[in-house]
Amino acid sequence: MADVSTIPLKKTPLHAMHLRLGARMAEFGGYDMPIQYADGIMAEHNWTRAHAGLFDVSHMGPSFLTLPQLGGGDEAHRKVSALVEKLVPSDIAGLAPGKIQLTVLLNADGGIIDDLMIGRPSDPAMQGGLYIVVNAGTKDNDFAVIQNAAGGEATLHRADDRALVAIQGPEAEAVIAGIFPEAVGLTFMTFVKLNGTAFGDVVATRCGYTGEDGFEILVPAEHGEAFANRLLEDERVKPIGLGARDSLRLEGGMCLYGHDIDASKTPVAASLSWMISRPRRERGDFPGAQRILGELKDGVPSKRVGIKPLGRAPAREGTEIQNIDGETIGVITSGGFGPTVNGPVAQGYVDTSYAKAGTPLKLLVRGKQLDAEVATLPFVPAKYKR
Repeated sequence: MADVSTIPLKKTPLHAMHLRLGARMAEFGGYDMPIQYADGIMAEHNWTRAHAGLFDVSHMGPSFLTLPQLGGGDEAHRKVSALVEKLVPSDIAGLAPGKIQLTVLLNADGGIIDDLMIGRPSDPAMQGGLYIVVNAGTKDNDFAVIQNAAGGEATLHRADDRALVAIQGPEAEAVIAGIFPEAVGLTFMTFVKLNGTAFGDVVATRCGYTGEDGFEILVPAEHGEAFANRLLEDERVKPIGLGARDSLRLEGGMCLYGHDIDASKTPVAASLSWMISRPRRERGDFPGAQRILGELKDGVPSKRVGIKPLGRAPAREGTEIQNIDGETIGVITSGGFGPTVNGPVAQGYVDTSYAKAGTPLKLLVRGKQLDAEVATLPFVPAKYKR
């Protein structure tokens, strides 16, 4: 096995731009990615909340699963949906044209392989295809799992050689209106393909992946930097690194794969039961269905909750969670300072008997017990356009 430290980091199509803008770079998901720029994480976080932040998410795994003959109509959509429904607990066949579903890939035991987005095209002629976006660190395995499930019936076309640019924040819509006016009509968890734009054929989604309203634009690599520069010409837009991305998603109560969710967790334990649609529950035809349906009925030993430290010190990943008697009842999986709430925020897993909002907790930070309590997620409500 190769020494991971000797494997060269991959670069996104916007890598040179990040260096030019003075970003502090670090490894993430096998890529050399911008962590922050000169203004710092807190300023970038606050700018995104008030204006519009530009995020390079080209390290993620966009792709297109397509039948040999795309065709149109519901039957083509049902056929391609049946292939991915072997892997996820959501009702992909029931998606309306132009809609996106956030869901999870499951292993045979119901453990979460990854979280991902699956979209049904709005174009009537493209109903035999799906737009699928997976996470950076798991994408090679995810793509193999999806293609294996599709067999020879459909082909997964990777699009992770393109630039994927997210523009997030309350002014994102006004910014995009001047570039792709056709995308302004999108609402939360919808998407559209725009052909023949000034930046080539693009896919525009409105998923607000930071917890803020916003768009994610898939652009041909050769147009990636020009598109990013066009966004940055707008005084409402600033480049934002992964540090602020993390504080935004943490305040939004969103999971980070490999931290808050992994193959040892089921959707029920991860408080993601809403992803298991009613038709799939009734049919029980998804991986790990027996276990998961049992958990829905009888409960789980521990579950993911929001946690609010009551002091000023943040509780980082790995922090032990105790009850008021000092007994270990769980662990923090993500934690840090929330600039919008002006205090520390976290999430983690606790014994289910302690999962009710308001339950007092102790956090063992550097050998000291700090007061905390279970909090309702999200810490900052989203303002998506519905």
